Amino acid sequence: MRTFKRTNDLVGWGIFLLALVVYGLTVEPTASYWDVGEFIAASYKLEVPHPPGAPFFLLIGRMFSLFAPDVETVALFVNWVSVVASAFSILFLYWSIVLLARKMVRAPLGAETPRQAMLMIGSGLIGALAYTFSDSFWFSAVEAEVYAMSSFFMAIVVWAMLKWELIDDARMANKWLILIAYIMGLSIGVHLLNLVAIPALALIYYHKRYTNYTLSGTLLAMFMGLVIVGVIMVGIIPGLPSVAGSFEIFFVNGLGLPFGSGMIFFALLMLGLLIWGLFYSINKRMVDLNTVLLALTFILIGYSSYTLVVIRSNYNPPIDENNPENLIAFVSYLKREQYGDRPLLYGHYFDAQLESYDQGDPVYRKGENKYEIASYKPVPVYAEGTRMTILPRAYSTQPGHQQLYRQRMGLAAHETPGFGDNLAYMFNYQMGHMYWRYFLWNFVGREGDYKDAGVLTPFNAGAELPASLANNKARNNFWALPLILGLVGAFWQFKQDQRGFGFVLLLFFLTGLALILYLNSPPIEPRERDYIYVGSFYAFAMWIGFGVMALAELFNKAFSKNQIAAPALATALCLLVPGIMAAEGWDDHDRSNRYFSVDSAKNFLASCAPNAILFTGGDNDTFPLWYVQEVEGFRTDVRVIVLTYFNTDWYIDQMKMKMNDSEPLPISLSKETYKQGGLNDVVYFYENKNLKGALPLEQYMQLVRDNHPAIRLATRTDEVNTIPSRTLSLNLDTTRLLNSGIVPQEMRELLSDKMIFRMNGNALEKKEPDAARPAGDQQLGAPHILQQHLAAEHWPGSERLHCP
Repeated sequence: MRTFKRTNDLVGWGIFLLALVVYGLTVEPTASYWDVGEFIAASYKLEVPHPPGAPFFLLIGRMFSLFAPDVETVALFVNWVSVVASAFSILFLYWSIVLLARKMVRAPLGAETPRQAMLMIGSGLIGALAYTFSDSFWFSAVEAEVYAMSSFFMAIVVWAMLKWELIDDARMANKWLILIAYIMGLSIGVHLLNLVAIPALALIYYHKRYTNYTLSGTLLAMFMGLVIVGVIMVGIIPGLPSVAGSFEIFFVNGLGLPFGSGMIFFALLMLGLLIWGLFYSINKRMVDLNTVLLALTFILIGYSSYTLVVIRSNYNPPIDENNPENLIAFVSYLKREQYGDRPLLYGHYFDAQLESYDQGDPVYRKGENKYEIASYKPVPVYAEGTRMTILPRAYSTQPGHQQLYRQRMGLAAHETPGFGDNLAYMFNYQMGHMYWRYFLWNFVGREGDYKDAGVLTPFNAGAELPASLANNKARNNFWALPLILGLVGAFWQFKQDQRGFGFVLLLFFLTGLALILYLNSPPIEPRERDYIYVGSFYAFAMWIGFGVMALAELFNKAFSKNQIAAPALATALCLLVPGIMAAEGWDDHDRSNRYFSVDSAKNFLASCAPNAILFTGGDNDTFPLWYVQEVEGFRTDVRVIVLTYFNTDWYIDQMKMKMNDSEPLPISLSKETYKQGGLNDVVYFYENKNLKGALPLEQYMQLVRDNHPAIRLATRTDEVNTIPSRTLSLNLDTTRLLNSGIVPQEMRELLSDKMIFRMNGNALEKKEPDAARPAGDQQLGAPHILQQHLAAEHWPGSERLHCP
C-alpha cells in the first residue's frame, strides 16, 4: 500500500507542478478584457463588483496582491490566483480518475498489483494532462476570473466524495461529508458551478449506503440531489436574506424599531434554532440529523464571506455596483434582479405582443426613518390570446432578438413560430452552437478565435483559406484524437463499472446540457461562453483517461508475461493526445506578452483634459479603465461614467460623490427626480401642439425639477413625465466658450449662441446615448440631456470636458 500511495502522491504532485509551470509561463501579466480588470481592482481594494459578486475570490485575490512588489505587478499576482487554483484542479482531477479507475480494475485497497497500479496511474496521468491543455480550461487558468477557482472547488468536492466512499469508519465518513458541505459553502462566494455537481454526488452516497440499489432508488437519489441544489440556490443563498429582509421591514416599518433590528432578530433566531437542533440530535442520538445540521451550519459559515459585500459597500468605494449597503439592497444584489429573468418550463413565444405592465411586488429602499416603497416590479401583460408553450426556448420579444430567432429558424416575417421551431432552435442553436461547438473545440479542433468560429475537423483541416484565417493562432487541429480516446474510455467504463459510468455521465450532463436548459440563452451573446461548461469537459477528461485502460487491454495478449508492459505502452502512446493539445494550443493561450487592454485604457485616459469626463458603454470599455485608476493610480482625476448604469439611481448618487481625485458631478437634480420607479425612468415624447419652435432646455429642466403637472402623463398603471417637443434648444455662453480655448481660432466665426437638438425615437431613458442629435444631424456619443445640463452649470475651478 505504501509503495502505491507514495507513487500516486508523487505523480499527482508532479502533474500539479507541470500545470503550475504551464499556466505560470502563459499567464497574462496585466488585466485582460471583460471582467478581469474589474475583479483585479475589486480584489486590490476590496470593492464591490457586479452582482452577485464573488467575495471569497476577492479575499483570496487581496491576499495574493499583498505579495506584489509594486502596483504594476498587482494584476499578475491576482492572475496567479487562477494559476494556482487551476493547477490544484488538475491535481484533484488526477486523484479522482485514479479513485474511479480503482473500481474498474477492482484493486483492493493496500494490495494493488503492479499492473493495476500502472493502469490507475496511467489513466489519471493522461486524463489530467488532457484537461490541462484543453482550450476552455486553459483560457480561464491564466486570468483573474472566477471560473478557475470555481473549477477547483468542483474538483476537490468530487475527489472528497470519492474518498468518502472508501472510508468504512462512519464517524470519519461523516466528518468528510461536513468538510464537503463547508467547501460548498465557500464556493458560493466564488461561483455556483460547484453546486450543479450535487446530484451526481448523491449517486455516490446512494451506492455506498444501499447495497441493494434499484432504478427507482437511483432516480430518487438524483431527485434528492436536485432538492439539495434547490435548497441551497433558492432557500439559502437568496432565501435566508429575503426572509431576513421581511423581518427587517416588519420590525422597522411595523414596530417602529431602528434599522437593523429585524436582521439582528432573524440572525439570533436562526442561530438559536441551529444550536437547539444540534443539542436535540445529540441527546436523542440522531446521527443523520446531527450530520445534516452540522453540514448546514458549515455551509452557512462558508457563505458568510458575503458579509464582505455589505461591509465594504457601506464605505462607498469607487467601485460599488448596486450599492448593496443595506439588507434590502443586498437581497436584490444576490438575486441579480438587474439582469431580469427567463422562462424555463412554461412561457410565451417570441412573437407575443407586449401590451403593458402591471404592478408586481413592491421594491423597497431605505428612507430616513423606515423603508419606503420606491417602485413596483413590472409584470408584463401580453395581448389576449397570446400563445404559450412548455419549455419556451425562443421567448424574447426584443425586436433584434425576434429577427435573429426568425433567421435561425428559417421563418419569414409573417410566419408564426410553432413548438417544432422552438425545439429546433434549442437543438440547433442552444445545444449545437452554444454547447457542442464548444465541446468539439476542446476535443476535436477549432477554426480560429474570430466570432462564431466553427469546429476544425480532420476532414476540413486542409481547406484553402485566406492567410488571415490559415495563420490564426487559435486554429488548432487535434485530429479528433481526444474525442476518440474519450469515447473509447466511456464505453470501457460502462463495460467495467456501470455505477461509476453513471456518476461521470450525470456529472457530464449536469455541467453541460443541463446548464444549457437552465440558462436558456438568447439568440446572441456579447462573447463566446465556453468557459461556463468546463465542468462537462472535466468529466469528459476522465473518460479520456479511461481510454488508456481500453488500449492496454488490446496489448495484453502481446505482453502476457509482463504485467506492466501493456499499460505502460498504452500510457506512452496516449501521451500523444495531450502532447498534440499542448503543441497546438500553446501559441493562442500564451498571454505572457499581452498588454494591449491596459495600454489602450491608459491612452484613453491620457487623451483627456484634467478633471475630464469619459463616457463608456460596456465591460471592455470600462473595466480596464477601472483597473488602471484603482490599482495603478493612473489619471484618477478623470471621472469614468458608464452609460449602461445611468438608468439606476444608485449610480447617479455615486456620480455626485468625490471619487479618488475626481470631483463630484454638479448634478442639481434631486434624488426624487431620478429615483428608480419615479416619473423619469422613461420619458416619452408627447407633443404639445401649443408649443411653437424649440423648447428651451433650461425651461424643461426646471419643469422636471419642479415635478410640474404640465409635462406629466397618466398611464394604465402609473404616471410618467414627457417631452412635449422633439426640438430643444440650449443657450450658450459664447464669451465663456471663447475664453476657455475649446473653440479653435479658425472656427470662432462659426460659433453660434444657441444649440438646437432634435429628439430621436419616442422615448428617452436616463442612460440614452443617442437620444438627441444637434442641428445638421451630427450624432454625439454621450447622453445629451446630461451633457448640456453639465455644460449649463458653472463648474468650480476649471472647465470639465468630455474626452475626445
